[in-house]
Amino acid sequence: MTVLIGWLAAACLAVVVPVSALLVWTDDRAPGTAQAKTAAVWRSVGQTLRLGGEVGSPLRVALSVLLALMALFYVSTLVGLITTAITEELIALRRGHSTVLESGHTVVLGWSDQIFTVVTELVAANANQRRGAVAILADRDVTEMEEELRGEVGDTGRTRIVCRNGRPTDPAALVRVSPATADVVLILPRDHPDEDAEIVKNLLALRTAVDDSRVRTVAVVRDTRYRLAAELAAGPGAVVLEIDDITARLVAQCARQPGLSLVYQELLDFAGDEFYVVDAPGQTGRVFAEVLRACPTSSVVGVVRRDGALHLNPPPTSVLRPGDRLVVIAQDDDTTVTTDEPAPFDESVMADRPPAAVRPERVLLLGWNRRARHILRHLSGHVAAGSVVHVVAHGGEGLAAEVREAAASAVPALTVTFGPGDPTLPGTVNGVDLIDYDGVIVLGPDHGPASASPDDRTLVTLLLLRDHERTSGVPVRVVTEMTDDRNRVLAPAGVGADFIVSGKLVGLLTAQISQNRHLAELFGELLAPRGNAIHLKPAGDYVRPGEQASFATVVEAASRRGECAIGYRSRGRARVGIDHEVRLNPAKAAVRYWSADDEVIVMAGHS
Repeated sequence: MTVLIGWLAAACLAVVVPVSALLVWTDDRAPGTAQAKTAAVWRSVGQTLRLGGEVGSPLRVALSVLLALMALFYVSTLVGLITTAITEELIALRRGHSTVLESGHTVVLGWSDQIFTVVTELVAANANQRRGAVAILADRDVTEMEEELRGEVGDTGRTRIVCRNGRPTDPAALVRVSPATADVVLILPRDHPDEDAEIVKNLLALRTAVDDSRVRTVAVVRDTRYRLAAELAAGPGAVVLEIDDITARLVAQCARQPGLSLVYQELLDFAGDEFYVVDAPGQTGRVFAEVLRACPTSSVVGVVRRDGALHLNPPPTSVLRPGDRLVVIAQDDDTTVTTDEPAPFDESVMADRPPAAVRPERVLLLGWNRRARHILRHLSGHVAAGSVVHVVAHGGEGLAAEVREAAASAVPALTVTFGPGDPTLPGTVNGVDLIDYDGVIVLGPDHGPASASPDDRTLVTLLLLRDHERTSGVPVRVVTEMTDDRNRVLAPAGVGADFIVSGKLVGLLTAQISQNRHLAELFGELLAPRGNAIHLKPAGDYVRPGEQASFATVVEAASRRGECAIGYRSRGRARVGIDHEVRLNPAKAAVRYWSADDEVIVMAGHS
């Protein structure tokens, strides 16, 4: 635009200057010296808008009119160019083609079901910040994206949401959201697993557009087949999450511990208490058992050593060294305080009964999808020897062969049996004797045509299952995998039912890791078959039922068993209709009566 205006001005001057000189030299009243005539020429050039301003001979009048016409041509053309440039800029802004001028912001590449969860959590995470920005790049209309976000997310407070149009696989389009100056880049999955290859392409485009050492990256794929390729494309230091594997791990853990999904929900969203890594210089030299009670309003669960190594639930006798940091569950990153004297406890109300022996379990699996084999694999790493999983799913010999293949990959501790049948038919569900099973897992099919939703069949199966429970009088704990959180409120759920909404949970996890890189390793260990995990254990293992005790007493009792207590679940209250049955990170000084139905939430090794 600048070059074009310059050439236009030069062309006009090429006409105006000679004509002005001819006007001056043909004027009888012109000054005699060449310097004065030159000054008169420039005055004439500056007064070219005088339409017909000269008098005298026809030649002079014609030259004057010619100058005025040239001036009009130049001005009208200049106005047209400026108007066109402004219009193009406005269109570019509306289409989302302009560049985001931000620094330290969060970049989100792609558009999927997780976008609303991720943006909502990022807004909550920035609530205590002076300002924040989230830049979204997707191959969609900017106006539509803004309207959907406004409808789903609502008020964003101090966080500015900026949408830009473009393909995340195009390095030229990536520049529009300024990834080079971003704090973190999040790459969301496509709608179907077969499109995970595009996530790999997104990562390659990002490395082309930006030096990968300058930006943190968190990417999400759906299918395990693409995880290695995504990790290679992302480069060192990036985090790649796999929806199928994470969902399967959560389902496997919740199948054995009803109510565990509520704990993860509390830990993963920014609305309540979540994980943080904080400094605690005043605790240097203390053993971990004392540090557990030295944070009155936070729950300590681990240590990040000076070299960056993460240790969850270290031995109670391990010493905090200079430079070590604490992993805590707290309301915010600036609410953790430590005291010189650990909170007191009452040893007289502590329980001394040994942990209950792990017994074989029987689990009923209704339905089958691509995550089912992962669920069986993770279950085999948790259950006791002699446990059985009975699969009931609709399919022919091909499905039976797939189940046998999945069963062969499980450890000998788990036996997998198969019974063909459609879980959405009353005869199939009613033909199951629920008293034979410790728990039920309900799975929907994989994504089919655009008009079909896996949750539709899941809801039908749940209805039939609940009706069978009512008529048989046999209650059973149920874990249901769903894809859309809006369908969860429609589900006919009983008390203590668990719902694993894969998209929402992975969106929450993505937002958490984007704020703290240590959380990728932390949740990786919590969801792994080995290492530490979150457990719901009877409160009677820690304090005597019917006794009044502070939470500091529970923390001390758990520490003596090599565990970190982080909260409790009041199951007795759940049965009388109180919704908030999970309480994470209670104050150490909080005192309550502990019943036989209560459960303590602890971080401990797998039992």
